[in-house]
Amino acid sequence: MLLQDTALVYGRYLRQSLRSRFALLFGLLMPLLYLVFFGPLLTGLPLGGGGSSWQLLVPGLLLQLALFGAAFAGFGIIVEKGQGVVERMRVTPVSRLALLLGRVLRDATVTVLQAVLLVLAAVVMGLRAPLAGILIGFAFVALLTVSLGSLSYAVAMKVNTPQEFGPLVNAVTMPSMLLSGLMLPMSLAPAWLDVLSHVMPLRYLVDAVRDAYVGSYTTGHLLRGVLVACGLAVSAVTAGTRVFRTAGA
Repeated sequence: MLLQDTALVYGRYLRQSLRSRFALLFGLLMPLLYLVFFGPLLTGLPLGGGGSSWQLLVPGLLLQLALFGAAFAGFGIIVEKGQGVVERMRVTPVSRLALLLGRVLRDATVTVLQAVLLVLAAVVMGLRAPLAGILIGFAFVALLTVSLGSLSYAVAMKVNTPQEFGPLVNAVTMPSMLLSGLMLPMSLAPAWLDVLSHVMPLRYLVDAVRDAYVGSYTTGHLLRGVLVACGLAVSAVTAGTRVFRTAGA
């Protein structure tokens, strides 16, 4: 029953997303601009951490894509509440977990598709990374999207207007981007900033994907990244499902 309900919700929202090709491309725009205009500035710089500048930048851009795409996904729930869609779902026998999973799995599918396009563009610009590392990066993108999407929908169920939702999301996404080393390794930062960055879960995912992109699959960074990503996904889906149940969505 859960699988059927999840597939039903997933299919409904995926069809909506695929019909909006402009939205798909627009979500890719910011990381692509960083790739085109910021990436060449790093070429030849002694960045440390091993690998080329592209192997350092592209993993950060992939997770940035997931960060902003998933964090703002809750705007869709706010629109649906205003249109009465959530109210109609309230009277159906569909599993509340399925209502959440269908949405976040749609978000993960769309984000991974955008990530594939971003990596293809990076390859054209000079990225060279092992296929296994690239696939691992996509897995982290999917897990992060599921995690942040679940939390985003949970928060959106608790607020009534986009004006309330937007500042809350910005208060989380901006520090996460600045303190996780998305653009440059935190090893280049002052010691106090590097220490502070370890409170950000995204930091561990960034380090893990960067190791994967240079072919290092047995490092402590990768192990910690897997544990943090999986733990965050389980916790976020659990919290999101609880909100969907109590809100009657």
